[in-house]
Amino acid sequence: MARTKKSLSEAVDKEIKSKFSLSNFKDKKGLSSNIKFKEQKWIPFSPALQDTLSLPGCPQGHVVMVRGRSNTGKSTMAVELAVNAQKMGILPVIIITEMKHSWAFWKTLGFQIEDVVDKSTGEIEGHDGFFLYKDMSTLNSIEDIASFIADLLAEQKKGNLPHDLLFIWDSVGTIPCRMSVEKGANNPMWNSGAMATQFGNFINQKISMSRKESSKYTNTLFIVNKSGIQPALTPFSQPRMTNKGGDTMFYDSSLCFTFGNVTNSGTSKISATKDKKKVEFALRTKIACDKNHINGVTTTGTIISTAHGFINDDTAAVKSYKEEYSNEWVGILGKGNYDIVEDSSEWEEKSNGMDNLFEAEEKP
Repeated sequence: MARTKKSLSEAVDKEIKSKFSLSNFKDKKGLSSNIKFKEQKWIPFSPALQDTLSLPGCPQGHVVMVRGRSNTGKSTMAVELAVNAQKMGILPVIIITEMKHSWAFWKTLGFQIEDVVDKSTGEIEGHDGFFLYKDMSTLNSIEDIASFIADLLAEQKKGNLPHDLLFIWDSVGTIPCRMSVEKGANNPMWNSGAMATQFGNFINQKISMSRKESSKYTNTLFIVNKSGIQPALTPFSQPRMTNKGGDTMFYDSSLCFTFGNVTNSGTSKISATKDKKKVEFALRTKIACDKNHINGVTTTGTIISTAHGFINDDTAAVKSYKEEYSNEWVGILGKGNYDIVEDSSEWEEKSNGMDNLFEAEEKP
């Protein structure tokens, strides 16, 4: 009897499957037209960055993160992207919460911006151009930044902002969450929770969804993240780089770039010297693509950051840069030939002390 029931059940199941159409089921449930993604496009890096990283640029429609210590080249990467976004007709949305911002630096790298001059006084009272700008004067918390981005995405969807957008936030880890502000205590755990709630569960998803073929516009979020260091937990382990503001942006990023070392800046200063005077005109820095969910390729290298952008880390590039811009050093060094010297005190990764310990144990 049991065998008969099983045979009948199998026969019915087979009959149902023979008449079933997966295509019709997808159409009925609205699943047939929701799987196509746009062809991947890129906002170009400068040629020097492309050579060093073997990547064409910043992928549109993704969250991209660059991290490292201060003065290692992170902001230069952000500005170069903004410059190339303008050239492509992609609207840069600049969010500055680390108040080291200098429009003069952006202009030098080629960012198109106009000075707004007060006709009565002749003084510059603001700036205008193909970009949007917000800073800590009106953004007081992580939640404020998320609301600002969400509002622009809503306006874009309504047709009031008809451009692809490149959001640049410089930098995560420099602004607290609303609870930290209200309680008067900058609590890293609260800040990390706000990043997870506002970005991990909300904004980052909206950025990724703009890659779908059904989305009219493609939006990109490029974040500069301040980093810290977690000391080695045991004598045999290594220190670890930490991301201020928590790990939400690292986990959600499709690409992550790291400038410098874990334990120090990983940079060396390059100077022009003459008669005991010097001009520090460049910074050699280590750079790595240590997370890549686009094509899986991770790379490491070195690059030179200058006041005019990145150049390749080779003698010919340094010589060419010197010839083009040494006229700007005349006021300090005077005319004539300059020696090029390098201070590499921050170049090598700091040891965790185990090398010295092993050496001591080996001595008789």
